[in-house]
Amino acid sequence: MGKVLNFGELLLRICPDAEGNWLKENNLPFFVGGAELNVATALALWKIPSAYLTALPDNSLTEQLVSYVKGLAIDTTAIQYTGERVGLYYLHQGKDLKNAGVIYDRSGSSFATLQTGTINWDVVLKDVSWFHFSAICPAVSLAAAEVCLEALKEAAARNITISVDLNYRAKLWKYGKEPIDVLPDLVQYCDVVMGNLWAAEKMLGIPVPEGLAEADQKELYLEQAAVSSSALIARFPACKVVANTFRFDEQEGVKYYSTLFSEDELLVSKQYSAKNIINKVGSGDCYMAGLIYGFYQDHPAEEILEFATAAGFSKLFVAGDATTIEADQIKEKVRNYED
Repeated sequence: MGKVLNFGELLLRICPDAEGNWLKENNLPFFVGGAELNVATALALWKIPSAYLTALPDNSLTEQLVSYVKGLAIDTTAIQYTGERVGLYYLHQGKDLKNAGVIYDRSGSSFATLQTGTINWDVVLKDVSWFHFSAICPAVSLAAAEVCLEALKEAAARNITISVDLNYRAKLWKYGKEPIDVLPDLVQYCDVVMGNLWAAEKMLGIPVPEGLAEADQKELYLEQAAVSSSALIARFPACKVVANTFRFDEQEGVKYYSTLFSEDELLVSKQYSAKNIINKVGSGDCYMAGLIYGFYQDHPAEEILEFATAAGFSKLFVAGDATTIEADQIKEKVRNYED
């Protein structure tokens, strides 16, 4: 097997405390992240050959960032040096990216201004057997969406396995296109699709019954997971696997489980719950990495599902954007949270 190439924007997450003490203390924590870099970091940590494709300006800050990424055992040779700035976002520690509190500062970044026809795909895709991206990539700008489509066509032409995480970020779709206008053209090339029922509805037009979320019944969610997954595979024949995560933030804590649909069979993971967590950022990325980890090594489907679910849940207890938990420690970390 070759490398797993992760394509997306490297971001700096700036984390002011909710009380504003950072102003008095002159201390503003930050993390290096981005959905696809989080996946790349987890895979490298778990000893899967991991590579990263992004665009960064050619300056001293980039040198430090690339050195940091290399230090995570990630292959950085595919990185494109172009444009003027690194993307940023601001989020209070412990908050969720889907929370209204997130502030993006990504307009005009090197990734957002990346152009088609500028990447040597023969070089970038050499020795790559898996290509991963997320729905955040085409949300950043029309130019990024066009490069994303170019990348998928090139990867598919080389019979590279392609996966997508259907991350929906409402605050990013600001260039005149809706996800439903863009994502179907991209997902047609994907072998593995991960997300949730409502993301598939918003981005791919796979319908979900009205009132399903309000019903809050696991049995109904699982039934719909089978229906939606089957409909997605029927609409996008290249797709062989659909994974759906279910994370519910309730007054008494967080509840988490997931499903994996393949070959007309729906597998359901164990359910985990916790009263107190540290950080919601990157949980889905860690889950996605868990899927790739399992499929890359040709593990049985049930084993893949349980590892990915445990990985995604365990990330809720890690402060940074990417996991720091070794693969052989994942299941032990979550054992006491099984329902």
